[in-house]
Amino acid sequence: MSEIEFLNALKDINIILTNDQLEQLNTYYELLIEYNKVMNLTGITDKKDVYLKHFYDSLTLNKIIDLTSIDTLCDIGTGAGFPGVVLKIVFPNLKITLVDSLNKRINFLNTVIDNLKLENIEAIHERAEVFSINNIEKYDVITARAVAKLNILLELSVQAIKINGYFIAMKSNVEEEINNIDKTLEKLKCKFINKIEFKLPIENSNRTLVRIEKLDKTPSTYPRKFEQIKKKPL
Repeated sequence: MSEIEFLNALKDINIILTNDQLEQLNTYYELLIEYNKVMNLTGITDKKDVYLKHFYDSLTLNKIIDLTSIDTLCDIGTGAGFPGVVLKIVFPNLKITLVDSLNKRINFLNTVIDNLKLENIEAIHERAEVFSINNIEKYDVITARAVAKLNILLELSVQAIKINGYFIAMKSNVEEEINNIDKTLEKLKCKFINKIEFKLPIENSNRTLVRIEKLDKTPSTYPRKFEQIKKKPL
């Protein structure tokens, strides 16, 4: 995806970038490639592929929720900062928290934040289930991009979502996971709202956005320890 193709594709999802935002994305790309030489941040390094599979893909979150209408967002298992850093660049209104369990990724993210002079964004080195318990009902939206199965992600994240806030999963094919999530939703006092399926431009790979609403306080028994979640998902 060239820069022109990137800009045109974003217009189709109601996003128009400024020159400053384009420069920030380019600097982000350069930092990603530089640091990827010494640590495993991404297997995608060609610029056109990064703009398509990381930058554009991150911004498709705007298809399922108006990102100008919310205040706080948390990106669980953010890795190299997708979607969280990209969302911060393009939607500066958002107060964003990036969470990852690998400290060297957090160090990279802090370098990006400093270089781009981003404000109201922080990178936290912590396991998702611990972070969730320590930040009860703090976020309007929690998102995760291709991290784990839907029922596992929801349990890890749900404590930190505000009542009537949303968990939004960014996935490829997710039909089977949605069909088997009713028990999880009931136990965690959540409700499936909708999903949006589409194909990534140019390469036509499948993408699915899944939006789940938190209806009431999460029982204090959740999230369980990760070993229990993994061994016996809800």
